[in-house]
Amino acid sequence: MIKVNAIGDVCPIPVVKTKKAMQELEGAGVIEVLVDNEIAVTNVTKMAASAGAKVTSEKKAEKEYKITIEVVDGAVACAACEEENLVVVVSSDRMGNGNDELGKVLIKGFIFAITQLDKLPKTMLFYNGGATLTAEGSDSLEDLKHLEEQGVEILTCGTCLNYYGLSDKLQVGSVTNMYTIVEKMAGADNIIRP
Repeated sequence: MIKVNAIGDVCPIPVVKTKKAMQELEGAGVIEVLVDNEIAVTNVTKMAASAGAKVTSEKKAEKEYKITIEVVDGAVACAACEEENLVVVVSSDRMGNGNDELGKVLIKGFIFAITQLDKLPKTMLFYNGGATLTAEGSDSLEDLKHLEEQGVEILTCGTCLNYYGLSDKLQVGSVTNMYTIVEKMAGADNIIRP
């Protein structure tokens, strides 16, 4: 049995830790995951169930939940990682509509989650407000540099860098143009947009 303590971890860390534990199993086995909120229970449960595992959960105490995952032979911790040419398109420095501060936290978590995929994207495209994420001062630079080291092509719109006054502040990847952005998107097998 593998035990995973994800109490105090913010999204997507409980899912990432659980997925890694599932990958460590050689064949069938049981994983117990501790989390501190119902959203983490839901997220971990969905990921494990989509991989073919049997999942149960129980509330142990206030802000303490135990998820038990029974992995059967042949279960895979990644249900949707077979795409040949995955392209991630980031057009904003935040994710979703509503609270801007929350949106910035979400985009940082989104980029980190990409670093944890079994099959990394071939290319990540940054334009408009997303261009600020590849420039000096971005909270996501460490994750983006890690992705680039793993072979992910990081491209940022040059017009956008100019517009935001960041032309000389690009910290990861290279400058591109709209034609290349369209070409990369047109050639993608799958496109993910936060």
